[in-house]
Amino acid sequence: MSNTGNGWVVIAGLGPGNEALVTQEVRDAIADATDIVGYIPYVKRIAPRDGLTLHATDNRVEVDRATHALEMAAEGKRVVVVSSGDPGVFAMASAVFEALENNAESHPDWLNLDIKVLPGITAMLAAAAAIGAPLGHDFAAINLSDNLKPWSLIEKRLQLVGEAGLAMAFYNPRSKSRPHQFARALDILREACGADTLITFARDVTKPGQELLTVPLNDATPEMADMRTVVIVGNRDTRRVGNYVYTPRYAAED
Repeated sequence: MSNTGNGWVVIAGLGPGNEALVTQEVRDAIADATDIVGYIPYVKRIAPRDGLTLHATDNRVEVDRATHALEMAAEGKRVVVVSSGDPGVFAMASAVFEALENNAESHPDWLNLDIKVLPGITAMLAAAAAIGAPLGHDFAAINLSDNLKPWSLIEKRLQLVGEAGLAMAFYNPRSKSRPHQFARALDILREACGADTLITFARDVTKPGQELLTVPLNDATPEMADMRTVVIVGNRDTRRVGNYVYTPRYAAED
């Protein structure tokens, strides 16, 4: 990313936590930035330096954060919006384009801003790699938080995806404010996927305290997950081989 004197926005994925998993493309954008915007824990991962301003904000203000980034870019600043994992997976890329659409009439010049999305390694893929290849066939990624969608819709999607025979990866499975919902999710999965289907709990994936636990759905309990856990549920063909879990690349007709 060269310094042309014109403002731009880069939406960058910082990966799941291990700094070695941040791409060089993202490192280059951060090195060229005048401003970093993001959720407090992610901004803390950026080393301070002269000429760089860090704008850390609390959670659940994604669109406000994105609007601020667009405002600064329109002023000629070089802005990197940071997310964990990949910015396009339940993260800031969608929020930036939502803010762009919301302001298209009042700030039509923003539509001409140079906006780039730089991919990162998601927690889902890092967790899958840590245990083998549980997402080796068709799969779905589902955010279990009901902050932006009703829980009834989440239940419906869990039921339908389970019945379709897809493996699943879950983000934000269980928080202190909604501890009961994951118990309900497990009940739905046992019915839709079968009690013997393997489920993996990957906590603090790629970090020094990484913990991996794989059990049949019948033995899974809500307490095995929290907001630092990525949960991966296999399909009926998912199996163990030694210390690994994988899902075959093939599937028979149902």
